[in-house]
Amino acid sequence: MKKYLAEFLGTFILVFCGTGAMIIDQQTHGAVSRVGISLTWGLTVMALIYSIGDISGCHINPAVSIAFTVARRFKASLLPGYIFSQIAGALLASVVLKLLFPSSVLLGATLPAGTDMQSFLLETLLTFFMMFVILNLAHGSKEQGRMAGIAIGAVIGLEAMFAGPICGASMNPARSIAPAIISGHTEHIWIYILAPVFGAIAAIPVWKCLRS
Repeated sequence: MKKYLAEFLGTFILVFCGTGAMIIDQQTHGAVSRVGISLTWGLTVMALIYSIGDISGCHINPAVSIAFTVARRFKASLLPGYIFSQIAGALLASVVLKLLFPSSVLLGATLPAGTDMQSFLLETLLTFFMMFVILNLAHGSKEQGRMAGIAIGAVIGLEAMFAGPICGASMNPARSIAPAIISGHTEHIWIYILAPVFGAIAAIPVWKCLRS
């Protein structure tokens, strides 16, 4: 239960801070800026890895939990509880943000700026890069260690900075599901569920090949 609670709280904090920065940037006409939003995502992940990495592994992302399970570095029996906790934490964050900013239409939802296929491929590649870094830094299925937080937070912030304007740079089904449901913009949600899972799993054979 401590692991589930840590994942719930971690995903709540991630979605609250990350999508909250997007909402505030929109409502203040760019006061936060694209760079500020990207830094918010990256720094939040970094802080969470150092705070709950030794408790739950700080997955805070269903795609990461699924990939660790496929790589046999995470118990399959824990996977349903992790995914439920992550989505529940993200949903609560979006509900709180809706109460705080009722005029926000999207609540930080991820939507393609171009074609669906363009965003699908981008999300797949971005998650591949992220998971490759995670697999090479994590201890078992735990994202923890002196450099893990900096490296993983940096790659997420970097990807959000250059790809965010096109595909949203979600790389996390829970992060996209919550604002989509609460805001009612679920028309493209399949991209942000399938692409991160495919991308995270695709990183496994490459990691094994390099580490074998």
